[in-house]
Amino acid sequence: MFKTQVTEMLKIKYPIIAGTMMNITTPEFVATCSNAGGLGILASAMYRKPEPLREAIRQLQSFTDKPFAVNVNLFPMLMPVRQIDLVKAMIEEGVRIIETSGHKAPEKYVPLFKKNDVIWIHKCAGVRYAKKAESLGADIIEVVGWENGGATGRFDIGTLVLAPATIDAVKVPVIAGGGIADGRGLAAVLALGAQAGLIGSRLLMTKECPIHDNLKQALLKASIYDTILVMKSVNATHRVWNNKAAQRILELEASKSDQSEIFNAAAGAKAKKMYDEGDLAAGIISCGQGVGLARDIPTVKEFFDRTIKEAEKIIQNLANLH
Repeated sequence: MFKTQVTEMLKIKYPIIAGTMMNITTPEFVATCSNAGGLGILASAMYRKPEPLREAIRQLQSFTDKPFAVNVNLFPMLMPVRQIDLVKAMIEEGVRIIETSGHKAPEKYVPLFKKNDVIWIHKCAGVRYAKKAESLGADIIEVVGWENGGATGRFDIGTLVLAPATIDAVKVPVIAGGGIADGRGLAAVLALGAQAGLIGSRLLMTKECPIHDNLKQALLKASIYDTILVMKSVNATHRVWNNKAAQRILELEASKSDQSEIFNAAAGAKAKKMYDEGDLAAGIISCGQGVGLARDIPTVKEFFDRTIKEAEKIIQNLANLH
């Protein structure tokens, strides 16, 4: 069994962080990930106002007595939210682990985190951002490489290089993600010096994931070549599954369409239609290159248990090499 700085700090069984996936990471699914031994993370941005967020947190607390986190999304939005109100609501509802992610470190929220003994995880895609967050008081850095689904940053550095570079640059524990789809990926980031692995896209293909079976089956058939980068022209590069909606965004970018039109094409409401109704062309879905390594649709617990066993076996085999 793995015990790391991150498992000890967060009081979780496995060094597995279940990536924030906006509308997909419902209270039920977050609780499922936490109950399976990892750390589930709720996306606050999908609730937009404090009261719906409070209700979601209370639901989540009724589904699990295990640790969980809530994410604060600092990326550009078509319809921005008042983040400070959401952060205050999280703290008032007893959230003790907060993940922040986006184009900048959340300097104005740090005093609230520190005053309320919140464990602050900052997610980023570059060494300079990791160092900035550490200087502000981040307890844990979460770094994702270019293989990652969703935001990939602007430097196009893979996990194999970005993770150790970040670990060398900061003193706080590091969680590494980008392309992890099984025990091999988890063992790899632990070998690089990370204290846990971040897994997102692989969880789309689990029994409890609240997306339509049409989409799960399509992703299961995807190869490692079936993701593309969109929204680079508006400084919001995201790796997504290569479907018709993603191709439409690339067409808008190529024709130098207005920024609002591009963001509208990538809107979460369109993605939600795909999740709920199974219309595979309705919207885009963040998806990492590791999607091509998935071979089945297990329960989250089955997947986490299997991943840990695989990682343990790999590490034991490496120890036996002479």
